[in-house]
Amino acid sequence: MEMEHQTPASPLRRRPTVRTRRVDEVDTLDGLFRHCLPAFGGAYLRRIYTILDTAIGASVPLTLALAGPVTVSGQHQTWLIPLLETGWVAYLSGTDAMCYHDGHRSLTGHRDPIHEVPIFGDDAALRDERTIRVTDMAFDEDILLDQDRFFSAILQRPEFQRKMTGTEFRFLLGRYLHELEARNGVEPGLLSTCHRLAIPFFVGAPGDGSIFLNSMKLWAMKQAGLLPAYDFELDIHAEVFESCAYHYWGLFENEAHALGTFILGGGVPKNFNLQPEPALGQILGLPDVRGYHFDVQIVSSPVTDGSLSSCFPAEAVTWGKVDKDVYQQTTESMQGDYSALLPFLIKALLDNRRHYEQLAAEKGEDVLFMEQPKARGYLRPRAGYRLFDHRDRLLQTLKSQVAQNGDWLRDTLNYPLS
Repeated sequence: MEMEHQTPASPLRRRPTVRTRRVDEVDTLDGLFRHCLPAFGGAYLRRIYTILDTAIGASVPLTLALAGPVTVSGQHQTWLIPLLETGWVAYLSGTDAMCYHDGHRSLTGHRDPIHEVPIFGDDAALRDERTIRVTDMAFDEDILLDQDRFFSAILQRPEFQRKMTGTEFRFLLGRYLHELEARNGVEPGLLSTCHRLAIPFFVGAPGDGSIFLNSMKLWAMKQAGLLPAYDFELDIHAEVFESCAYHYWGLFENEAHALGTFILGGGVPKNFNLQPEPALGQILGLPDVRGYHFDVQIVSSPVTDGSLSSCFPAEAVTWGKVDKDVYQQTTESMQGDYSALLPFLIKALLDNRRHYEQLAAEKGEDVLFMEQPKARGYLRPRAGYRLFDHRDRLLQTLKSQVAQNGDWLRDTLNYPLS
């Protein structure tokens, strides 16, 4: 039979039409993001939202990279902890400062210690008042001094007198902070939430923060003969290897066989979050290692500064950190202030989950998942992946893969030195 000749469609016909709705015609934040942000910066935000929605609906575990003072400003309690409690996040990469400031609200004798000040006020006057400022958040210097005493006391406990990874360290800190929060009747903080949910918390630059400064103090006191013993030590090799074990789990053991990353701000948290792929493929030489399937980021640095903080996911494709076959559909970078955007993004995603929960109660999950497959990803168990609980097994899995690649690895040890 002769096939009918069809004229190829004009490229103009394949271009997506710009269609909008009035804001008073949409009933949900999902509708607002999809139909009321047609262009420019708003379109970047729409694409970030729709990519996150797709990744969550596909049951893909998310990793979160976060730079910025979210704990001193209370953002962890407004949108970050609600996000962690969905069960969608596999692990978190952050800063030592996030962990240090996480304890301020739970300190004994300091009820509601954070207050607001003008960004462009009189900082000399604040200094005279012994007030510390972080942008428009402020607290008394005594908060820092008491926070130092807390960490100095904790770090001398017997369970800390050994070499451990930073994830182990922060898991232990989360337990102590939970006890302090419960005693003083304050809301759970970030570390205690990560402890409860067994979410690994990585800090790629532990020396760049005040918790480690307190550890340095105890080390110096031991060196000077002022303490009989102090044996706490961070195992950086093991911590990086642990991040690789979780990435390997996401690619080969989790049923989605893919990972997504949500990057807020740049710096070390972003780089640490992206490095498991080159560590597994380039450095350890393991086969079939892929980068992130989904990668969305909101960063404040301009891409022209040439920094890791600002580079788009497309640049990470060239390093293998992001999957080259899908990145044009599953990645986006927006230059902006994430603190102004995340409450709306997370609220919209949580509203979607609540909508699916209501439908599941009416129809039953089996019917709902058949009609709307994306609901399955949204309604993953809130208990989450609890990767820290599976840490030993996942580490052993990766160690066995390294052992099997011994011939390749030995060959990488030789280079003609002068």
